[in-house]
Amino acid sequence: MSPSKKNSKSIESRLSELEAILEELESGDLELDQALKKFEQGVKLSRECQKTLEDAELKIKILMDNELKETDENLDQ
Repeated sequence: MSPSKKNSKSIESRLSELEAILEELESGDLELDQALKKFEQGVKLSRECQKTLEDAELKIKILMDNELKETDENLDQ
């Protein structure tokens, strides 16, 4: 999958896909090799979700820092 296609998935669609994988794994109906592939896919999706959340958190911190700096500058005037 190319980076642009990976980034086009929303976190919500990744979480839905992760939930579906979890249900498949919990069903116990998969062969071992299928279960391992699904597990690997789930780990990958989980890491992508974590990265998306970390990026969002960083953006929020940057925005909040800028907001606080602007407020401090206005108070100093």
